[in-house]
Amino acid sequence: MSKVFEYYQKIGSAFGPSGREDAVREVIAEYAAAFIDDITTDTLGNLICRKRGMGKKLLLAAHMDSIGVVATFIDEKGFIRFAPVGGLFKGDLINIQVRFANGTRGVISYEEKTPFKELTLDHLFIDIGAKDRADALNRIQVGDFAVYEAPCFEQNGVICGPYLDNRIGCVALLLAMEQMKETENDVYFVFTVQEEVGLRGAGAAAFAVEPHIAIAVDVTDTGDLPERKSPMAVNLGKGPAIKVMDHSVICAPLVREALERAAEQAEVPVQQEILQFGGTDTAALQKARAGVLSGAVSIPTRYIHSPCEMCAVDDVLAASKLLAWAVSEL
Repeated sequence: MSKVFEYYQKIGSAFGPSGREDAVREVIAEYAAAFIDDITTDTLGNLICRKRGMGKKLLLAAHMDSIGVVATFIDEKGFIRFAPVGGLFKGDLINIQVRFANGTRGVISYEEKTPFKELTLDHLFIDIGAKDRADALNRIQVGDFAVYEAPCFEQNGVICGPYLDNRIGCVALLLAMEQMKETENDVYFVFTVQEEVGLRGAGAAAFAVEPHIAIAVDVTDTGDLPERKSPMAVNLGKGPAIKVMDHSVICAPLVREALERAAEQAEVPVQQEILQFGGTDTAALQKARAGVLSGAVSIPTRYIHSPCEMCAVDDVLAASKLLAWAVSEL
């Protein structure tokens, strides 16, 4: 078992949909305590881990929340209707298991009289095996959140499981803490909340810290699957990607160039990322106060937002090494 998988198992299994990140924060804080000078939690719930220095303020951010669902209605037979917390695709949800915060488990299924091609999230429901509405209400209330309940594994150099987005980015940030060399920079490792519902935590954290430079750490799509609809020059196992731009941000050339220099010095293979759909905390970091020089390091990941995401162990290790070097280079 790799160290990456060991960290991911513990962090990834913690309950933490957007707005409910407490359990994830506790696990990460326990790991981080040995490597930084102080840990604080802000009003929104961001975990801010600081390595004190007298130089420039650097902020490295990975979001610790995940997508999920929230119960919106319980019918007379005890079936639960739900709304998405973050971006969900119906094809990823059919007949999968979910888990509520109190440990109650259920299965998402669909109204079979509706033609499959016409299904929307409104046609889906959660079955917890309740006898009726009263029985369901003994276990679940409207407003309760649930997350994917799925196995994870490490095999042939890859990791597969739920919520690599973005628990694997959190793992990379923790490993970077361990490898970080002495630097005069004032370094903030921030594990942000509510990224999946609008990049909310990162903006508040950057506003408070006022960094000179910020780097987001997240996952990104790959372009190496058969007959992929949108070509993309990122492949699994060929190193972390330095973001050029995505749907929400154009990264600062100064930060991109510094990351490329750090990659060369650290002998880390890197790719260039242009993500045509979606965004990351980078956009919120960039727009804090009067603006922040911002960039991003992304971990190539397949099947994002499904219960079975996949990444390469070597890409995570390379990302952590790159980030550790970048702290000094920047």
